[in-house]
Amino acid sequence: MKIVALAGGVGASKLLLGLSALIDPRALTIIVNTGDDISLHGLEISPDLDIVTYTLAGIVNPKTGWGIKGDTFSALHRLSVYGGPAWFNLGDQDLATHIFRTQRLRDGSSLSQVTEIIRRKLGVRARIIPMSDQPVRTMIETRRAEMHFQEYLVKLRAQPAIRGIRFQGSKSAKPAPGVIEALRQTDTIVICPSNPLISIGPILAVPGLRQALRKRRKSVLAISPIVGGKSLKGPSDRMMRQMGSDASALGVASLYRDFCGTLIIDHTDESERAAIEALGMTVVAGSTVMRSHGDKVRLARLTIEKLLGFSNRPKR
Repeated sequence: MKIVALAGGVGASKLLLGLSALIDPRALTIIVNTGDDISLHGLEISPDLDIVTYTLAGIVNPKTGWGIKGDTFSALHRLSVYGGPAWFNLGDQDLATHIFRTQRLRDGSSLSQVTEIIRRKLGVRARIIPMSDQPVRTMIETRRAEMHFQEYLVKLRAQPAIRGIRFQGSKSAKPAPGVIEALRQTDTIVICPSNPLISIGPILAVPGLRQALRKRRKSVLAISPIVGGKSLKGPSDRMMRQMGSDASALGVASLYRDFCGTLIIDHTDESERAAIEALGMTVVAGSTVMRSHGDKVRLARLTIEKLLGFSNRPKR
C-alpha cells in the first residue's frame, strides 16, 4: 500500500514516525508545508522540512520536537553579540543544514533537489517533497501589522490577535515535481494532525493541489489536531477562533469537507460525530494524543487499518 501524507512540522512528524515503524518507509511519500520557510542571516531556512527529516532520521531534539538533539547555540549567541536577530533559535549543527541548503539553491538547485540530497544523506527512506519549489510565505495580518508567520509565532509568541492569513506567492507557485503524480498514483492520502490554517492551508493554496485532493476524496483521511477544543501543539485553536472557525473537530471537518472523506477524532470529541457525519464524512474515534512512542504507533496503526479499507476497494 502506497501512502501520501500532507504534513506540517511537529504534530505531523509524530504520526509519520509511527507510520514508518509499521510500514516500509519507501511506500511513504510526504508532501511538506514550506509556507513557514524564512530567510534569516542570509540563510534559507525550511523549518517543517527539517523537522520531518530530522524526526525520521532519528536525530530530532525529543524535548522540543524541532532542531537536533544535543545541539549547542554558540553561533547564535555570537550573532546576538554583533547585534543580529537572535529570536529564532538555530543550533550549531542545524546551521549546517541551512548553509548547505542556501549554497545549493544559489548554485541553481531546486528546493526539492536539495531536500532529496539531505534526506538521503541522513538515511531517511521515506520520500520527502516540498509542496513547491517556488517561495510561498505565510503572512499573518494583525492589528499591529502584517508579518511573517515565524515572527508572529516565535518572536511574538502568537500573542497578537490575527485578522487574516495570506499565502504570499501562492498564485504563481507550482506543485513541486512529483507532487501531483504522487497524489494521483497513491492508494491513499493522509492529512496529518497539523494546523489546518497555516500548515495544511499553504499546501492547499498551491494551484492544483486542492483540486487533486477533491478527485481522491474517498481515499483521503485526516486526523484532527484539535482535542476537546484545544490544540495539541501550537496556537491552532486560538487561530481558528480568531479566523471565524470553531476550535473543534467539527471545525476541522468543516475546513476539510470538500476534499476529505474520513476524519479521525479523539474519543473526547465523540459527541461531535453526528455533526461531522452530516457534512458527508466518515468518522473514526480513537486515541489521538501522542505523548509516547507507543501512542504514535497506536494512532498510526488505527490510521493504517482505515487506509487498508480504502486501498482494498474495487477500483473503477
